Amino acid sequence: MTSLYQSDIDSLPLLGRGKVRDNYAVGDDQILIVTTDRLSAFDVVMNEAIPDKGRVLNQMSNFWFDRLAEIVPNHLTGIPPESVVHENEIDQVRGRAVVARRLQPIMVEAVVRGYLIGSGWKDYQATGSVCGVALPDDLQLAQKLPGPIFTPAAKAELGAHDENITFDDMEQRIGKELAAKMRDVSIALYKAAADYAATRGIIIADTKFEFGLDEEGTMYLMDEVLTADSSRFWPADSYVVGTSPPSFDKQFVRDYLETLTDWPKTAPAPHLPADVIEKTGAKYREALQRLTGTTLED
Repeated sequence: MTSLYQSDIDSLPLLGRGKVRDNYAVGDDQILIVTTDRLSAFDVVMNEAIPDKGRVLNQMSNFWFDRLAEIVPNHLTGIPPESVVHENEIDQVRGRAVVARRLQPIMVEAVVRGYLIGSGWKDYQATGSVCGVALPDDLQLAQKLPGPIFTPAAKAELGAHDENITFDDMEQRIGKELAAKMRDVSIALYKAAADYAATRGIIIADTKFEFGLDEEGTMYLMDEVLTADSSRFWPADSYVVGTSPPSFDKQFVRDYLETLTDWPKTAPAPHLPADVIEKTGAKYREALQRLTGTTLED
């Protein structure tokens, strides 16, 4: 296993670093996206890398981009990332980077929920709805919803929490036509992915998609898609309504951080024990294998 906490590509201009991805300009119309092994929890980036996490996320995203391409175009160009950097930088991009279209991000995250969990459960307990979407009475924790619901979130600055918003608010921010298109495409993506995942013994409880526009106004799926960072994956064989199922994601990190009564869930991050790092990496690799039927590529 190898790890890359932060890329250092001198041959291309750095556009910025997110919680997990480092972005570099490739000419005026393309972007090199390097998925590092950084991990964030409670919107705080941890100090330690999770070995191979970035390669897992990259491989899983590419799998879904290919599988869902008939529903909506995506940002991939097919250009090998090794071809746009210097020879001595190839190890930083191999297996963990893509060359993508440079798009104008739509500043609303497209969240689709198929099950009642997380902030949706808290919202439902308080209001009987989730982000303004009314739901039937007497639903239980982790229960499957009558149908997938679209609950957008306004994207926040790095280190801040995204804000759940209503669909009406989304329409006011980006326009009715684009909002409706994002909603319909997102639900179609979720349904297609959830149906496939069910054949692999995995429940996709919820997920989030990000979209961008090109200069002609064409909408593309971008960033990452249906990874363990952006989705809740549950093993179907241990799913029980009324309990919070185990997830194939950063569960071990969250569970550990919840035991730290003196950490206020703000930066700076506490240090993670070696066993938490190891177990988290194993969960990411297991998610890749169970969902795609493939192991991490060399």
